[in-house]
Amino acid sequence: MEKEFDFNNELSGKICLVTGGTKGAGKAIAERLLKAGATVIVTARNTPESGNANLQFIASDLSEPEATQKLTEEILSKFGRLDILVNNLGGSETPGGGFAVLSDDHWEATIQTNLLAPVRLDRGFLPQMIERGNGVIIHIASIQGKLPLYESTLPYAAAKAGLINYSKGLSKEVSSKGVRVLTVSPGWIMTTASTRMMERIAENSNSTIEQATQSVMDALGGIPIGRPAQPSDIAEFVGFLVSPRASYLTGTEYVIDGGTIPTV
Repeated sequence: MEKEFDFNNELSGKICLVTGGTKGAGKAIAERLLKAGATVIVTARNTPESGNANLQFIASDLSEPEATQKLTEEILSKFGRLDILVNNLGGSETPGGGFAVLSDDHWEATIQTNLLAPVRLDRGFLPQMIERGNGVIIHIASIQGKLPLYESTLPYAAAKAGLINYSKGLSKEVSSKGVRVLTVSPGWIMTTASTRMMERIAENSNSTIEQATQSVMDALGGIPIGRPAQPSDIAEFVGFLVSPRASYLTGTEYVIDGGTIPTV
């Protein structure tokens, strides 16, 4: 007998955490899960200037091991469990100039944020998921895990490649225990920060925002679908993956890049 799903309320009763959930794709994911009926907790280092009052915000710098443990304990104490973990936090602050300008500090800070933070959160929340025989973990990686940009984001690319591999290994360990683990690797997303960057490029090059956007797409080798992703594109897919409709999916990496990666 086929299952019937209430698409408008399919996550009712679920407790979800979205890291880096106050802006960009993270915010869109959090709002998508909220719309599906879940109780959604979001984390970031700083309190958002504006946001959805229905999202539960906890300030946390997850690049610090102690902060990860504190967040885990606070959520389990307040909510009793966590059903869905979306490890969205990530980013790169390394300088341009290639390998020679990158210090150990650059590498370590990038790996802490993009790889070790989700590893620690998984370790914190997995025991109670396994005990209940139910849970979903999503790792938001990047196409840079396969298509590194050496000029400025090599540590980020290496960390995301590590996250993809780790996610696959973790899924093999815990899927038989009722916990699904999946990876989503977006390409270029047109966030508010990306929009501001396009405005700066346009101003500096005396071009239009459309021309600036095309120049970035060209630098990526082209995006066959003709545009960057919108945060909602990522959020809608994550909403599906964490839902009962995706109950047979685990251990897989899903690339959302508009066709950017030129290989199979």
